[in-house]
Amino acid sequence: MSELSSLPRERLEQMSEAGDQILECFRVLSKSKSNVVAEVLSGQGEFYEWDHYPKGDVYDWETHGQYYYHAHPAGLRGDEHGHFHTFLRPKGMPEGAKPADLPDYQPPPGDNDALSHLIAFSMDRAGFPVRLFTTNRWVTGEIWYGASDVSAMLDRFNMDLSYPSWPVNIWITAMTRLFRPEIEALLVQRDQAVADWQAKKPEVNVYEDRDLEVTSVLEISVDDQIQRVREALTAHAA
Repeated sequence: MSELSSLPRERLEQMSEAGDQILECFRVLSKSKSNVVAEVLSGQGEFYEWDHYPKGDVYDWETHGQYYYHAHPAGLRGDEHGHFHTFLRPKGMPEGAKPADLPDYQPPPGDNDALSHLIAFSMDRAGFPVRLFTTNRWVTGEIWYGASDVSAMLDRFNMDLSYPSWPVNIWITAMTRLFRPEIEALLVQRDQAVADWQAKKPEVNVYEDRDLEVTSVLEISVDDQIQRVREALTAHAA
């Protein structure tokens, strides 16, 4: 886990606010005996492995954030139920963000199609987040952006919608705020993992190599992270 006390107070306050929002979402959903996963799957019919939920993904036409939930086959899930993949499309990206200069780069047909994967949230069977992870390019069919560009996109991810669930959209936005330092570190690890893999297998296109799927991962606890943020804020005040 990253050291939080070195972060600017403003960043810590943003993280603290995000933590409060997440706890409030949990509180409201629990009153209805629900959780963020149940909300996304509600009304979607039978749950099929690999399918995106909700159908057609969730996309904010103003902020250009996007996400979906899905699950791998039972034998490949480990202890998770499924996971959320989050993205940002070019019209929502900060100025200067551009795809990595890769030998196989092909501009997509539309001016808003070069989407970037941000981070994935692995969920347990009770509907709570248990880890963060990044993936290789082929996993999500994204356009590859370097870690620094993706990190700069995180503040732009804002799912300001009521569909499919307002609490879920608040929650998933707040998760990228609360765990911002950890996500940034995972993105750096992602790029290093890809570089290391390419060095070992120079004859393959590493970004399409099915043997490299998850590029970095971190176990998380919302409660522990909130406590760490509070302690870092206290240290700032001392």
